[in-house]
Amino acid sequence: MRKTLTEIYDSRIADGSIHPDAAQRALLPALEERRVFLETPVKKSLLGGLFKKAPEGPKGLYLWGGVGRGKSMVMDLFEKSVDIQAKRRVHFHAFMQEIHHGMHEARKTGVDDALAPVAQRVASEVRLLAFDEMQITDITDAMIVGRLFQMLMAEGVVIVTTSNRPPEDLYKNGLNRALFLPFIELLREKMDVVALKSETDYRQHRLTGQQVYFHPAGAEARTAINALWDELTGHAEGTPLVFEVQGRKVDVPKHHNAVARAGFWDLCGRPLGPADYLALASRVRVLILEDIPQLSASNYNEAKRFVTLIDALYEAKVRLIASAADEPEQLYGEGAGSFEFERTASRLREMQAADWGSEG
Repeated sequence: MRKTLTEIYDSRIADGSIHPDAAQRALLPALEERRVFLETPVKKSLLGGLFKKAPEGPKGLYLWGGVGRGKSMVMDLFEKSVDIQAKRRVHFHAFMQEIHHGMHEARKTGVDDALAPVAQRVASEVRLLAFDEMQITDITDAMIVGRLFQMLMAEGVVIVTTSNRPPEDLYKNGLNRALFLPFIELLREKMDVVALKSETDYRQHRLTGQQVYFHPAGAEARTAINALWDELTGHAEGTPLVFEVQGRKVDVPKHHNAVARAGFWDLCGRPLGPADYLALASRVRVLILEDIPQLSASNYNEAKRFVTLIDALYEAKVRLIASAADEPEQLYGEGAGSFEFERTASRLREMQAADWGSEG
């Protein structure tokens, strides 16, 4: 017999895979309504073809709340339980990168509106789009996302998204934000906006009391970090997180549910700067950074980038899990930059505290 989302949620509590949370459970009936709609076959006309007009269904769902409150977990529970093939769960920034690429290709064909064929293709492939971590930080995203959502909704695509902020705070203080305001009105009109007001930060809870800084880097440290990755992501493989900052592409090898994983050279061996690291810090809540080497004047540029990265993570209260050649105070040898590194070492030590970042 088919279980409702509430029944599935309760069974997960019973087997100990999740903790009971009244705020999460209260969301499930609204998601169940959308699940039933999506699983209902689209009726055919007497002529055998599909109705031209998309079937009228429930509104989309915009689920927002503080970090680590279980938004992504609830959305994943919903998306995996919807018994249809035409569905997709994707990180919002990754999806927007695909849209930009599709528009670039469409322009080569000489179309007047490059977004239209891209939206049509997406609508032809899915009935459910589940976005994680919706956040508008890019002017190009801000200028097209409203029309994109409108086109997808007009074609009957049900959109469910999570965000750390209410619609009114999207693209806050952004360039030409007045042009973005109609999209906020669209969200309020076409989607049910629901706040998840759980008082528990489960992602922080999973790390409380855990060792998060490992030295020396090596097989033993990698095994411990693999276990933390599995705990934080539910054994997900992870997908690359790619975004652009001032025309530069930033590529993080693995990402899932605001948990990112990269090697030292991925982030500090490339010519990245403060804007790149701030953009990364705004997109993740936990960063796993592996194989931090011994630092000195011989890798001075990489060391400077590492200092800048740690500053960005520290200010944004991003939780850091790291493997390194030595303890923080011993990472930087003598020479240019060693004195300035003392602050970084202090921050690395502070960021290991069990409750660090819980107020972020």
